[in-house]
Amino acid sequence: MERILHVLTGPTAVGKTEWALRWAEAHDAEIVSCDSLLFYRGMDIGTAKPTPAERARVPHHLIDIRDVADRMDVTDYVTEAKAVCDALQARGRRMLVTGGSGFYLKAFFAPVADTVDVPPAVRAAVATRLEQDGLPTLVEELRRLNPQGLGPLDVRNPCRVVRALERCRASGRTLADLAGAFARQPAPFAGWEVRLARLERPRAELEARIDRRVQAMLAAGLVAEVRRLLAAGLQQNASAAGAIGYRETIAFLEGRLRADELAPAIAKNTRALVKKQLTWFRTQLPPHPVLAADRFTPDALFPAATSATARR
Repeated sequence: MERILHVLTGPTAVGKTEWALRWAEAHDAEIVSCDSLLFYRGMDIGTAKPTPAERARVPHHLIDIRDVADRMDVTDYVTEAKAVCDALQARGRRMLVTGGSGFYLKAFFAPVADTVDVPPAVRAAVATRLEQDGLPTLVEELRRLNPQGLGPLDVRNPCRVVRALERCRASGRTLADLAGAFARQPAPFAGWEVRLARLERPRAELEARIDRRVQAMLAAGLVAEVRRLLAAGLQQNASAAGAIGYRETIAFLEGRLRADELAPAIAKNTRALVKKQLTWFRTQLPPHPVLAADRFTPDALFPAATSATARR
């Protein structure tokens, strides 16, 4: 059987969920999530997670597979996604990958993570040093370990500096060596034909949808959801706690935002996210059709002539 992956993306609030459901129903397919927050149990309202009724229409995968305190990264995602896609292909099932998390989407077309295994002890040591000695000390150590320079590393970004130092300590190699090895890796889904399509809406329409979504989330109980998640360890997972909708609600619960400031803050940050997503889609994904979300049928999503194939 052919190894074909259909991938549907688009910015937040564009309408991916409903079109994914319609396409999957029309083509007897199953949906594989590519959203970096839908992994977490209990993060339902703020992520616009497909409802139980929507998930009853079509089988979904990679949703609710982690507790909120249990961090999941792109390497974990690639492992999980490959296992799901291989299993579906073995059963002769069509599959539709859908989501707007750019870095995770890129995994279907190119390498996104190296093979360096960073032991927990190394992560803990680097985190402790950052906390005790500050970012400049980590940058200084990186420069000692990389006498030929740090290349394009943003030394003002703590997350990137920490990740770089972890990889250098764990591997005993320079960043240049690691970059060369990374460039020689095959794409995780090499051997699959990956057909990509993206949805869009006019900016004013998308912003109106964002405003309505934020109001609907608050009415549905977003604040109560965040309270429950905090009790379950949300703040142990920095990427989840920092997600739009959650970080603003945490700020409200901690008294750093007034009630009347909450919805505008979430909407403003969501609009900024959409801008970043659109840039990522244009610059980091292979050429693909862009379709008006309000003017097409499921059969128009993946014309064979416009498929993009994963690089080998």
